[in-house]
Amino acid sequence: MRRKLKITELSPGGYASCCYLLQKGDTAVLIDCTVNAEVLKSTLSRTHASLAAILLTHGHFDHMLTLAEVKRATGAPILLGEGDKDFPADGEKNAHSVFFGGDACYPTPDRLLSNGDVLTFGDISLRVMNTPGHTPGSTVLLSDGVAFTGDTIFAAGYGRYDLFGGDGGALRHSLSSLSALPPSTVIYPGHGKPTTLGEALSKLF
Repeated sequence: MRRKLKITELSPGGYASCCYLLQKGDTAVLIDCTVNAEVLKSTLSRTHASLAAILLTHGHFDHMLTLAEVKRATGAPILLGEGDKDFPADGEKNAHSVFFGGDACYPTPDRLLSNGDVLTFGDISLRVMNTPGHTPGSTVLLSDGVAFTGDTIFAAGYGRYDLFGGDGGALRHSLSSLSALPPSTVIYPGHGKPTTLGEALSKLF
């Protein structure tokens, strides 16, 4: 029997950044990391699951606020788009210093992701789609008719491109490339509520 992907939003936490726990059977992965480690451990315990990986849609601080504590608590590897490989350790690149003036360093990724990578964790399969623009290494993660879009596209808009590494032309191209996906694809963005890709794109083009 083919298991259905279970998606649980564990936040928004700080800065209203969404954090999603994906689960099939006893395997789970986390997409972006703003959840309190104890809350995560309790959730995993109730569902008898272990965390196989922490996937970051991009390298901005508001999507990895609890990365260090979750990494310590679970030992799960951190995966991030190759273009953002230096973001966690650099306060200017991860935008923390832009807003708060101080530096903030987060754990470095254990693995870098490239466009077209297929990630398999137990029965969970995710395909990596590189969508530069918001950041150079922004990625959309695709699985079972759903897409976790980070800050590339929201229910009613798209991510800013005036921070380090942002590129408006690249973002427009990335948004256009998303139109090749089925419009019924349900998107789970980095901020705000889920919607269908067709509905989100209709507000942009």
